[in-house]
Amino acid sequence: MPKYQPTPEYTHGSSDVTGVLIVNLGTPEAPSTSEVRRFLKLFLSDPRVVELPRLLWWLILNGIILRFRPSRSAEAYREIWTDEGSPLLLYSRAIAQGVGERLEQASPGDFRVELAMSYSEPFVSSAIDRLQAAGARRLLILPLYPQYSGTTTASVFDLVTSKLRTMRWIPEMRFINQYHDEPGYIAALVASIREYWEENGRGDHLLFSFHGVPQYTLTGGDPYHCQCQKTGRLVATALELGDDEWTLAFQSRVGRAEWLRPYTDETVAKLGESGIERLDVVCPGFSTDCLETLEEIAMQNAGFFKDAGGKSLHYIPALNDRDDHIAFLGSLVERHVSGWSNAKADPDARARAVALGADR
Repeated sequence: MPKYQPTPEYTHGSSDVTGVLIVNLGTPEAPSTSEVRRFLKLFLSDPRVVELPRLLWWLILNGIILRFRPSRSAEAYREIWTDEGSPLLLYSRAIAQGVGERLEQASPGDFRVELAMSYSEPFVSSAIDRLQAAGARRLLILPLYPQYSGTTTASVFDLVTSKLRTMRWIPEMRFINQYHDEPGYIAALVASIREYWEENGRGDHLLFSFHGVPQYTLTGGDPYHCQCQKTGRLVATALELGDDEWTLAFQSRVGRAEWLRPYTDETVAKLGESGIERLDVVCPGFSTDCLETLEEIAMQNAGFFKDAGGKSLHYIPALNDRDDHIAFLGSLVERHVSGWSNAKADPDARARAVALGADR
């Protein structure tokens, strides 16, 4: 077996394309205990996600977490599952398709877009194989994580470079590692909130809820906390909100370690206790709706808010496949591939190569 993956059959003088790999986190194949267990094992085995000593974490993960958590998580997934499948996968596919159509319209034949997931099908490795087979000699990676975190964005880099290390002919590569303060991203968030308010009325307070990460990531130099704060501040400023009209918090903490504060569930309860009747919640760090938004926020935290005295919690959907979201991502790709040019078909080059002994 060769040490390096053979390059797909190449014809001299053929045209090539720029590959765009759009990556999201992943999702169970089905809302069943077995599929959730398989997904969680891949996800939680990533040392970027959990930085405990490997042997200790293996014992905790396999001896405790994977024995009890999958059944509870499967129940939650069933609450948000659609007839077509996982919302995260459906919206991610729509985003990839939309970005691909935009790029094709702007520059016919120059791009090939593939969707990949870090911890489920379609995997990064197979997506890169498809791009290489399509003639991609340049590769742009776009993780769907607006704010950089070593637990998410860096894990995509690890997967991509792990794959590239097995290839004989590696492509040129560029990597988009954040877009937390990009004007197009902020404008899309602002527009989505305003449109929601126009259709559903406006709450008494707006909560920005971002996925939490352990506190040690911040003290270790991860910029995630700062980038979340900046995103929230830019959106609040564009909405002309006063300091007492919005709050930012972090959700989804697990375990006993200290995570970024304030915690969303505690913040929601305090806001309910303070006399706020209607709370609007937006989750700018999630490009697509998923378990953490549709179940944890729209269901669990809605319950916490009511239990604390509030009347109603309104979840404002993620950007998903909104036209302005796709337009922004397409423009982001176009900017980052600036200076790259694809080789066009050249019959003379093929003739010269054949004359020198090439098969094709």
